[in-house]
Amino acid sequence: MPYAAPKSIALAAATLFVGLSQAQAQPCATNFKSAGVPMLTALTYRTWDLIPNRPPAAVLPALARAVAADGFEGIQVDKSLGTISALQEVTGSGRPQTLRVTARPSGKGTRVDIVFTVQPGQIAEEGGTRAAMCKFISSARR
Repeated sequence: MPYAAPKSIALAAATLFVGLSQAQAQPCATNFKSAGVPMLTALTYRTWDLIPNRPPAAVLPALARAVAADGFEGIQVDKSLGTISALQEVTGSGRPQTLRVTARPSGKGTRVDIVFTVQPGQIAEEGGTRAAMCKFISSARR
């Protein structure tokens, strides 16, 4: 029977690499929280993550571009406060959902906090909302 250790080692190394990549990408999804009662109260989705070795001034424009690419309108960027506010109206009701993004110094990097609020009587799918919010944060890592 041939010795199979090299294949096992390669598989273990690949698994470790994938695991490390996923671990680095998890904090945004892990930090994700939601509150509210669908259709009855406002729904609030929030998450946060740290962007190492990038100051807020470098992170904010990338976040704003990602928010715009996702179809938000009325985007307002306040560089002095490190904030982005935007609206999204996809229901046809004329009642927009609001997005607030904050980028502030944290150690040698930036902490990004995102809050997305859906008005009472409206819903937003949690998995898609989490993915979009984490995508915004990922865009700031580049």
